[in-house]
Amino acid sequence: MNIALGIIYLITTVTFVIGLKMLGHPETAKKGNLLSGGGMVLAILATLYLHDFEVPALNYILIWTALIIGAVIGYLIAIKVEMTKMPELVSLFNGFGGASATLIGLVEFSKNIGVENTAKVSSEIATTIIAAIIIGSITFTGSLVAWAKLNGSIKDIRLPKYNLINNVLFLVLVAFGAYIVLLNTDSYALMYILLLASLVYGFLFVIPIGGADMPVVISLLNSLTGIAAAITGILYGNMVMLVGGILVGSAGLILTFAMCKAMNRSLASVIFGAFGAGAAAIAGTSKTGGSIKKTSASDSAVMLNYSSNVVIVPGYGLAVAQAQHVIHELEEILTEKGVNVKYAIHPVAGRMPGHMNVLLAESNVEYDKLVEMDDINPQFPNTDVVLVVGANDVVNPAAHNDPSSPIYGMPILDVENAKHIIVNKRSMNAGYAGIENELFFNQKTSMLFGDAKAALTELVAELKNM
Repeated sequence: MNIALGIIYLITTVTFVIGLKMLGHPETAKKGNLLSGGGMVLAILATLYLHDFEVPALNYILIWTALIIGAVIGYLIAIKVEMTKMPELVSLFNGFGGASATLIGLVEFSKNIGVENTAKVSSEIATTIIAAIIIGSITFTGSLVAWAKLNGSIKDIRLPKYNLINNVLFLVLVAFGAYIVLLNTDSYALMYILLLASLVYGFLFVIPIGGADMPVVISLLNSLTGIAAAITGILYGNMVMLVGGILVGSAGLILTFAMCKAMNRSLASVIFGAFGAGAAAIAGTSKTGGSIKKTSASDSAVMLNYSSNVVIVPGYGLAVAQAQHVIHELEEILTEKGVNVKYAIHPVAGRMPGHMNVLLAESNVEYDKLVEMDDINPQFPNTDVVLVVGANDVVNPAAHNDPSSPIYGMPILDVENAKHIIVNKRSMNAGYAGIENELFFNQKTSMLFGDAKAALTELVAELKNM
């Protein structure tokens, strides 16, 4: 590597680290994203033009054509995607990353291993190539399955003894990969068998997982994408790919464990526990045996108008209805009337980490009004009204009260401790975890049925007339 290329790689590595740090706060997240993206562009240009090799002009034409097509497609997707579709988009991006690592592994196999009568490569290089093929393939099919499950194209499928099947297949996969490395074979047949088995395992790995565990799986697949990128960085001796992959892989893994902690579940229980296996039987069966109390926009407006402290709990239903701007207008009206308004953010609210933060930032909600679960929970006893909009599982008291519930032990927003609770939902249907919510039968709870955007718009109109 020449000195100029090494210096630029060092600079871009620093931009990745600083950019990632800036992504940790809403006020600096946009600049952090631009900084990291700019570093990536600089690294690509330096790689293309500061290397020590002779490259045919046709290769440059092909590379730039691919870059331009990819950039245009990425731009169009980014500006058109709806907030509710962001988890699906992230899953696709994870899949593309996995596919890239797999293709690199296949190319390097043909160059280093799959050539007869060539000098045998070192076991380190062979291991790296095989690892790229295995991890990239698992990430690719696993991410596609996650994408299809998020958009409702496929449902949870649990084969008999699926845990046993998956575990055995994984062990066979690792053993088979080790066998290829030890054999140092040039057999394409064995390599394609390994590729097919890895693709199948990626499918079987994600297909039984569902319910509230899906955000954790997406985060885990994101981590695998980073690991696959780091492996290809090792393969090419490219510091930027290596550092970028390590950052993505470690950040994804940290986030995965943080989300598991937020749900009071171990990573093993997420992967092997098949969340929601018994939820279908639970859903729709009231254990409380109580009745619900309906309310109107007019009555809700009166309650909010004469409150001192109001906490809003946003959920996926808010995102689906695209009601983030209306709820910000509601917050502004209440604030003008002297009401103290905050937003309670659960770590796994929505369909992916940070989903609610990004959604509310889109409508210019002030960052200091977003309060994390551990900080807002002690404040609920002093809260006059909690307005729950499209959230379900993250406010379900069954997490505290029902040992038989699949979410038992999961930390939740303790909204039941507030003086009054208004829940906006389309219907009494179960939430994403597929279980009934005891909160709806609480005597302090009033149900405001309807689409979030329509209901909040009516609520805003009522408040304006007071």
